[in-house]
Amino acid sequence: MKLKITVHGVAYEVDVEVLDAKRDEFGPTGALPQMTATQALSASAPSSAPVAQQAPVPSAGGSGGVVSPIAGTVIEVKCKAGDDVAQGQDLIIIEAMKMNTAIVSPGAGRVKAVLVGAGDSVRENQQLVEFE
Repeated sequence: MKLKITVHGVAYEVDVEVLDAKRDEFGPTGALPQMTATQALSASAPSSAPVAQQAPVPSAGGSGGVVSPIAGTVIEVKCKAGDDVAQGQDLIIIEAMKMNTAIVSPGAGRVKAVLVGAGDSVRENQQLVEFE
């Protein structure tokens, strides 16, 4: 069975398979009752665990650096050239779609150069920080 779900104005067409359901549960036509996208998304998550979104992990660039996992605007730069950083340490904060994402160091090392500044627009996969 195909369903159309609209989330924040974007329509998604999904295939749904109903398992162990009796025809009377869905009325005489066998159609699923209408539900909002929020109900549909929360129905797929276990009720005991909250649904959380995890930001993508930045990866090392070609020259030993960090690239942006998303397009957005640099809100804050938390490191500078010459800084020693630990794995998981916040390097840069990027805002995208009214949410802040911390870009963290993938490993311990020394910052060679910071290639962006506060207020700069960045694109996905743009290199942000170089390591020595």
